[in-house]
Amino acid sequence: MVQWFPQAQFAGYIVAHEKGFYDEAGIDATILFSDGTDSPLQEVLDKRIEFCTGWLSQTIKIRSENKPIINICQILQKSSLMLVAKKESGIETAKDFEDKIVSNWGGDFSIQPIAFFQKQNIQPEVIPQSFRIDGFLVGAIDVTLAMYYNEYHKILQAGIDEDELVTFFFTDYDLNFPEDGIYCRDETLQNDPEMCKNFIDATIKGWAYAFQNKEETLDIVMKYCREYHMQTNRSHQRWMLGAIETAVTYQVGDDPKNWGTLKENDYYTVAKELLNQKLITIIPAYKDFYKDVAHER
Repeated sequence: MVQWFPQAQFAGYIVAHEKGFYDEAGIDATILFSDGTDSPLQEVLDKRIEFCTGWLSQTIKIRSENKPIINICQILQKSSLMLVAKKESGIETAKDFEDKIVSNWGGDFSIQPIAFFQKQNIQPEVIPQSFRIDGFLVGAIDVTLAMYYNEYHKILQAGIDEDELVTFFFTDYDLNFPEDGIYCRDETLQNDPEMCKNFIDATIKGWAYAFQNKEETLDIVMKYCREYHMQTNRSHQRWMLGAIETAVTYQVGDDPKNWGTLKENDYYTVAKELLNQKLITIIPAYKDFYKDVAHER
């Protein structure tokens, strides 16, 4: 189960299913899409599904509460979360955020912005943000939170050129919080490690195929988007697929054999910030949180 409706963010899973890679691995897989009112991680904990995707900032909190969730593959290596401002607002550096209006989604999305504001020693006026970019487009908001693969491209599609924008990627400020990883219960891995490895192998094969066959992949993704009545277009999904490829291959390269590892320093970057913001009281040990299923032989 993935965290949202069909889009290129989940292309590797969709392609692995459509091309029969899960079947070849002996896995009868069904992809479920969250509508935002349910929690894939809770579905795993409640034993209704075997695998789901989730963010480190979510799952470290769950593990710190001694709940049996475990990362078996870190698909995305680079955070796509960012802040965006218009040059016309007079913002050139983070210091210019002072007293400006910054919109923030809240929840797990707010952890990096809060850390960023603290590191830069700034106190902007933070207001709640919807999942639309209208406020930013009309100038009611000076700085907006965005995912590079999603809202940032929607800003461009709305007619604002990149050279009219100033971007602040959290990865550039030592705040890389890798997003989508694959999770299961401890007992799932303990009881059937071969099935887990086969699932991860088929998934990575799906991502490799998606990146090597982008137009076919977009055909498949758009079919799913139409079935779910998603308000999107092929251009946006193409941008998303390219951005996700960058996040998958970040610092690990193009060889799929190197994909899927959760780096220990990335894990502790996220965990220490959760602790700093008092969102957890103890940092779970890296070796208990992550098992390198993809590379164990």
